[in-house]
Amino acid sequence: MKIKQALSIFIVFTMLALSACSHSEKVSTGVTVTDQADRKVIIGENVEEIVNCYYISTSTCIALGLTNRMTAVESNADIRPIYRLAAPELLDLPAVGSPKEFNLEACIDLNPDLIILPKRLQDSADTLTDLGIPVILVNPESHEELIEMISLIGDATSTQDAANHLVEYYNKEWKEIQDLTKNLQTTPSVYMGGNSSYLTTAPKDMYQSSIIGDAGGVNVGDAIDGTSWAEVSYEQILEMNPEFFIIPSNASYRKEDIMNDPHLANISAITSKRVYQMPNDFESWDSPIPSGILGVKWLLSVLHEELYSLDDLRQNAADFYKEFYNLTIDTTLIAR
Repeated sequence: MKIKQALSIFIVFTMLALSACSHSEKVSTGVTVTDQADRKVIIGENVEEIVNCYYISTSTCIALGLTNRMTAVESNADIRPIYRLAAPELLDLPAVGSPKEFNLEACIDLNPDLIILPKRLQDSADTLTDLGIPVILVNPESHEELIEMISLIGDATSTQDAANHLVEYYNKEWKEIQDLTKNLQTTPSVYMGGNSSYLTTAPKDMYQSSIIGDAGGVNVGDAIDGTSWAEVSYEQILEMNPEFFIIPSNASYRKEDIMNDPHLANISAITSKRVYQMPNDFESWDSPIPSGILGVKWLLSVLHEELYSLDDLRQNAADFYKEFYNLTIDTTLIAR
């Protein structure tokens, strides 16, 4: 092994050992929670410094009034409109990577009271836990799990009242959607393209699939197994023949790309001009975030306009962001 490489490894392990010592007293007392990976986590009484590397949990922390306690967020925070609009101070915080490229050493160096990570980073969470740093793992891949995540973060940060208020709102809106869709005579077929390509789609176990079903549609991707965007061919899309084609908020392509693709010219969604992009001026409403309920309602207004109008959605969105993000939004930006 080269001397330089050996020295680098020594420095990393020394930093980990020192960090373990500095955190040894932090979690001696406090609350014990069970996270969404079924891990028992002991968290100190005073959580004043929180690190997020996940947009989903960062947005939730804003809604729970935890902006001033966050000391680091995920990379590329500047691409999230909600941060600029509701919590611009987050844009100046250090970045600790992303679920795909998590910076373990940066998290250790920040010496936080709590780290919130997605479930897929369980190995990193176990390493941090061994060092005495409390970590909760979240996995909001359904509406029920989203509510569970909100309550979990509330318990971990002693913001239960704010979490309960948000959950109550969510459940009320959820019941309204169920009441509107319970007697549907038709459930149109829907294709949702992926973020990077419309030749990927949401399989049955992905959060985006649940949005379609909850809004009174049938996800044509439900025939595919998986929890992440699945690749499909033109032939498969033609066979699916969806009645609606939905573009997610952060897609790298636009409606015109789909409408002008000759390989898709004969599918029902194209011939009937039922191609729509989800709003992206505030948040990614196709994501499992607190405002994800607005994504369901947006899709409901697309699939069943006779039940729920765009004007209704705009008012709901204005009320939501004012209540939970202290933000007055321009509702004219919400379109179909």
